[in-house]
Amino acid sequence: MWMNILWLVIGLVLGAVIGFFVCRKVMENYLKKNPPINEEMIKSLMLQMGRKPSQKQINQIMKQMEKYK
Repeated sequence: MWMNILWLVIGLVLGAVIGFFVCRKVMENYLKKNPPINEEMIKSLMLQMGRKPSQKQINQIMKQMEKYK
């Protein structure tokens, strides 16, 4: 009886740990393929704010975004 409960607890803990690392790896790969913000998004956001961005400004913002990843 107690042995069955022990195996169940061990299985749940092991499954949670393995699931965490698999999920983390999948999310890292997804974010590499689909970055959350790209140059077009920055350009459209600045246009919505009433500013006409130059390519230099866009590049500066992209460098700042890379620094905080």
